[in-house]
Amino acid sequence: MKLLKAIWKKFLPKDLPKPVGRWNIEQCNKKTNYKIDLSNEDHCGPCGQYALTKLDLKPKITK
Repeated sequence: MKLLKAIWKKFLPKDLPKPVGRWNIEQCNKKTNYKIDLSNEDHCGPCGQYALTKLDLKPKITK
């Protein structure tokens, strides 16, 4: 039985550890730059200038 388990494990693909949160490696430069901007905002603290400028750039939707 142990021999069968050993053979079975050799042929099954190994589970790779999955990155958690925003610390995974992005292949897209746009997403990478966005994460850099957000990390700078997190580090900056309560000044919030980045968030305020992004709110001003967002189109306003009226109903």
